Parts: sequence; structure tokens; C-alpha cells
Amino acid sequence: MKEEIQLEAPLVKEHADAFEFGIYTLGDISADPVTGQTLSARDRMKEIVAAARLADEAGIDIFGVGEHHRLDFAVTSPPVVLAAIAQVTKQIRLTSATTVLGTSDPVRVFEDFSTLDLLSDGRAEIIAGRGAYVESFPLFGYELGDYKDLFYEKINLLLELNENERMTWNGRFRTALENAEIAPRPLQECLPVWVGVGGTPQSAELAGKLGTGMALAILGGDPAHFKPLVDVYREAGIRAGHKKEALKIAITSHGYIAKSTQQAKDEYYPYYANYVGQFMGGNARGEKMAREQFEQLASPVNALAVGSPDLIVEKILAQHELFGHNRFMAQFDIGAIPFPKVAATIELLATKVAPIVRRELNKKA
Repeated sequence: MKEEIQLEAPLVKEHADAFEFGIYTLGDISADPVTGQTLSARDRMKEIVAAARLADEAGIDIFGVGEHHRLDFAVTSPPVVLAAIAQVTKQIRLTSATTVLGTSDPVRVFEDFSTLDLLSDGRAEIIAGRGAYVESFPLFGYELGDYKDLFYEKINLLLELNENERMTWNGRFRTALENAEIAPRPLQECLPVWVGVGGTPQSAELAGKLGTGMALAILGGDPAHFKPLVDVYREAGIRAGHKKEALKIAITSHGYIAKSTQQAKDEYYPYYANYVGQFMGGNARGEKMAREQFEQLASPVNALAVGSPDLIVEKILAQHELFGHNRFMAQFDIGAIPFPKVAATIELLATKVAPIVRRELNKKA
């Protein structure tokens, strides 16, 4: 973290609706598979803030912080971390990635992100999701059997809070609101809200009906397999009366960029295998992910965003042909990958990938 990273000047986006690039972190903590060392939660947090500051300086559009409630993740409260980031950044938008809304109070979530919006001069967003981990349910006294109903009630309440300074409301999982003042109000007219979708048509349809953005996680496999979810989202949104151009899509992925694809794969593999083994189920017998399996996941036709800048450009443009999405967001810092490697990847995304993708998409506009 002490090493100073010198960035090339990123190209300025050509227009306000230019394709957006983001990075996000879940703040995982694990032993470095090469050195065996494990960062403390304090040092992991410092890395997150440093990565956000670097991304802001490089011209990246969005920085996201995820929420977990276990000792092998550093972040339990995204708005607190994002508020710290707001003080060392100037332009980058700040989002959760994601807020586990089913086990959160929507009023408190809205207040926290409105406060973040004021502190950051109008840069706050929320990606709300059900959450891939369930440790927050017993921790905060919720029943896992209410998983879907909790999210449905709370996302609707959150959107109403976003629209109204005073609220009268009654539901199943929260005390009623009677002409309650909802404060503070954000600097933006409304906080941008996205729904995180992991792969179920029901989640995609709900996001469309609500008219929120959809942040679609594509962590592996053929991106074409996810096209039906995008179609369900847009069809549901249009049926509900939302304008097509208001239905925003972000594609999120794991990734790593180096000067050559071979270098990227060689450097990333031990850390990706480390992450998969600890946080994504790994091998049923506890075996390490084989290099051959990783090579398949990182192949040009699959979604894992690992390779040279040219290959990442090709993957993003190919996905844009499928989805017509508005954002690409990558998670670089997984499996204890050293910060200088993350910093170099951020630089390549900002200076070698983003300008070319925007240029090619502008040609088609």
C-alpha cells in the first residue's frame, strides 16, 4: 500500500450517458496463498479506501462495497465505509454491493444513504439484494423462511421512502409508520436504487416491475445463458409502465487485467482458486480448483473477466451485444490478491479498457 501508483490520464467520457465502469469489493479476508500472510480487518479496510481513492483519480465511475456479517469479511456497514471513502474522493459514485435488505430496516437504510449522499455531494446509490449468505438472519432475529417476503416488503417500503418526506405505512415485518418524517432527504432528488439479481427470473421480474436498475451478477459460464433474465426484466418493466430507457442494467463480474492474457491468468489463478475454495463452495472434497477448470472459466467465450485489456474489451462489447447494458462492474480484490496488483488492474481498466469500449459503443450510437 505504500507504493505510489502513477496513472495515465483517462480519457474523458464523451457524453453524460456514456457507458459506465465500476469496481466493487466484498472485503473478504483470507490467507495469501503465496505468502501465507493474512491482513487484519483494519488493514483490509485501509486497502478498500485506497482502492476507491485510486479509482476516483483514475476516472472510474462507481465504487461499491458489499455487506457481510462474519469474521472473514471486513465490511458489515457499507454506508459507514462509503462515508469514509467520500472524504477522500471527488467524483466517483458510491454504492452498496449489496445491501442485504431483508435483514435491514428500510428506514435506517434510507437515512444512512441519504446521509452519505449529503456527505458526498450527491454521489450515493443503493444496490439492494436478498444476499447470497444468510448469517444476518439469525443475527438480527429474522426467520430464513421469510426470505422472499422480507425482501419484497422492504424493497417496496424503501422505494416509497425515497419518494416521500412523510410516510404513513403498515406492513408485516416492521412497526407501522404514522405520518412519520423521513429525514434527512438526500441531495439528489431521489437516491438511485438497483436490485441485485443473482440468477432467478423472479428477482429480475421484480426489479422490472419496480422500475429499479438491475445489477446482474455473471460470475462464470456463457453470458448468453443470462439473456433470458435481461429479457424478463425489460418486459416486466415495460408492462408496468416504465420507459425502456429508464430500465438500467449493470453487469457485475470477477476480473483481473494484465498486459497480456497469459500474465493475467498466471497472476490471478492462485488467488481466484483461493477465493472459490473459501467463499464459493469450492470442491466438494476440499480439493483446490484445477488450473484446467480455471482456464475454461477464463476462456474468451466465458464471462470471467480475466485477460489483457484487448480481451476484456472484446468480452464487454460482446456482452453489450447481448444485453445492451449501461454499466460493467468488476470485483478485482479477491482471495488476498496483493494491493499493488489490484491497483495495476484499476489503472488498466481506466486507461486501456474504458476508453476503447466507450469509443466503440459511440460509433454504434
